[in-house]
Amino acid sequence: PHQLSGGQLQRGVMARALILQTDFVVADEPVSMLDVSVRAGVLNVFRDVRDRLGLTAIYISHDLALVRYVCERTIVMYLGRIMEDGPTEAIVRDPLHPYTQALVAAVPVPDPGQSHEPLPIGRGAPDPRNPPSGCVFRDRCPKAFDRCASEVPQVQQVGDRRLACHLFDPT
Repeated sequence: PHQLSGGQLQRGVMARALILQTDFVVADEPVSMLDVSVRAGVLNVFRDVRDRLGLTAIYISHDLALVRYVCERTIVMYLGRIMEDGPTEAIVRDPLHPYTQALVAAVPVPDPGQSHEPLPIGRGAPDPRNPPSGCVFRDRCPKAFDRCASEVPQVQQVGDRRLACHLFDPT
C-alpha cells in the first residue's frame, strides 16, 4: 500500500466497501486529503459506481462544491441538528436557512463579477457539550430574534425543503 498514490488508496477503499455488495455506503470526507487534481477522478468513480449499482450513499463533507458535484439531496447540519434539507441544486442556488446562506456565501466564486458578500455570522461556535438554549445557531445568526433563544425550532416543510428556523415558522 505504501507504493500507491492517495487516489489509488481511495479507490481501493471504495472497492473494499463495494465487494460486499452493499446497498448503502457512508463516505466521510472521502477526498479531503487528496490533491485537487486527483479529487475529480475519485469523485467520478464514486458517482459512476453509485449510479451503476443503484447505491445509496451518505457523503459527509464540509466542501459544498464537492457536495454539489456528487449529491442529489443535501442535509445541512449545525451542532448535530438539521438546519436545512432539500435538493442540492436548490440549496446551493437559493439557500433559505441563515446558516446555509453563510456556508454558500463563504464558497469562493471564480468570476469576480458574480462574487457575493459573505454573510456575517457571530463569534465562534459554541461548545457542543453545552449548546445554547433554543436554536443552536442563534448566537451566530445575523437574523436571530427573541424566540430563537427560548424555543428550539422544529423541522418543517417549506416548499421542496425541510427547515428548522423560526423565520419560516407559520405560527
